[in-house]
Amino acid sequence: MNVQYVTFGGVTVGVCILVAVLVEWWPGLRPLRKDPLRHLGALLPFLLAWAYGALTILGVGGLIGWIARTTLWISNWLGDAALVWGVGGSIGQHSGGVRYLPLTATGAGVVLILTVAMAAAAKKSKYGDVLKKGTWCGICLGTSAGVAGFAAVPLAQAANWLGTTVYGAIG
Repeated sequence: MNVQYVTFGGVTVGVCILVAVLVEWWPGLRPLRKDPLRHLGALLPFLLAWAYGALTILGVGGLIGWIARTTLWISNWLGDAALVWGVGGSIGQHSGGVRYLPLTATGAGVVLILTVAMAAAAKKSKYGDVLKKGTWCGICLGTSAGVAGFAAVPLAQAANWLGTTVYGAIG
């Protein structure tokens, strides 16, 4: 299994996706104060997809891992190009990888189940576009050492625990 690390460009792409989603979502201060749960609940599909995207980049192998690593590689390249040509920055800098807990066999099983659920939801749900953006953002930020990287260990632990619980119950 080949672990891909995110560059400053990849983190920039992830943060740009996050900012775009938040700007599209922003209901305004008055509506947010009036009904915060409803408005914050509208972010739930993005957050769930972000968690899924972060899980897929945490060392999952096979086709799902390859797709996640390829997505990260493309995002790194696009972000690095934007930094060089857009603001005169440098390329090839790693943003400092995060140490993460690898997924167990049962945790990987959970990721496969989540992949089926995400593919079906992205195709049939009214939140399909948001789910795709959340997954892409999670892939970009899942191995970063910054604010988003802190979620890698709890996500892996949760997937491993859920896998042990589900597969232990049937085995």
